[in-house]
Amino acid sequence: MAGFRSLARQVRDPRCDLALRRYSLRKCLERFAPYGHRATWDHLCSRAGFGPEDRSPDPARLVAALDELEEARAVWLAYEVEFAERRKKEKHDGLRRPGSVDDWHRLTWGGFGVAWCDDPTVHPREPLAEVLRRLIAALEREPGAECPVCGGERLVWKHDLGPRTLDRPGLHGLRDPGTASRAHARSP
Repeated sequence: MAGFRSLARQVRDPRCDLALRRYSLRKCLERFAPYGHRATWDHLCSRAGFGPEDRSPDPARLVAALDELEEARAVWLAYEVEFAERRKKEKHDGLRRPGSVDDWHRLTWGGFGVAWCDDPTVHPREPLAEVLRRLIAALEREPGAECPVCGGERLVWKHDLGPRTLDRPGLHGLRDPGTASRAHARSP
């Protein structure tokens, strides 16, 4: 089974068949997909300028989508390093069990679905890395009353966001400002 970096090399390799390059980008989402697989794919396609069903996108657009995904993954990996360092210090200081604040991190291992979008076509428009920076910054401050991405005032925590996240808490309504009113108006 290929890892993220190996798949990224295939996406960038001009000697590879275009279908393999597209397939490899899709496979990267099995390793890292902040909105969930389908929503992250839809986001990358719309930001890079090709359709989700486009079987022969411009190779430069595939690489642009990969660049955005890699930048977001770097943000997430840096967060995980900081988290590990903090937990190591806490353990040294005698706090053996992580607090409830850390439940979110524990249940979003590897960055999959950290900002889950239950509707794959409704997701923030900003670059993935920017969304993750906002989300991580929100985790590092006191709880607020608004969505860290869109600024919406209604947050509803759900525990049943989909078949792959049955036990994973998620932020319902993590959307872009253009869809915030519709997403935040949904009943829990």
